[in-house]
Amino acid sequence: MTITREVAERSTCLRAKVGAVIVRERSILATGYNGSPAGMPHCLDVGCEIYESKDPSGEVVQNCFRTIHAEINAIAQAARHGTAINKADIYVTHTPCVHCFKTIVNTGIGRVFYEKPYKIETIAELRERSGVELLQVVLASRS
Repeated sequence: MTITREVAERSTCLRAKVGAVIVRERSILATGYNGSPAGMPHCLDVGCEIYESKDPSGEVVQNCFRTIHAEINAIAQAARHGTAINKADIYVTHTPCVHCFKTIVNTGIGRVFYEKPYKIETIAELRERSGVELLQVVLASRS
């Protein structure tokens, strides 16, 4: 999880620094952080492009059009390099959003280790039906 925190420091998002590390048998397979697609302007440089939508409960949520989430970036990095991630684990600084969790389910990743809960209730049903384990890791705070 310490490495995941360090990966998050590369984030170009103004709203949250999120990191993801995909691991199998104690070996790092891929990493990702939230930011813009390669070659595109970053929120740090031009600001966020926020849009609002409603979740199934009717709550208004805000997201940024520019940003790709850390989990998707890690999965994309694995795909780009031809690295199989089926039955791997993923470490993430925050619980995945519903879209990232669905992608994790489809990749065959079996366990998600996270440090901070983020809208965890939105993935409850997916978690139950998919069998993907969600495990919180508590680390000592940084000094």
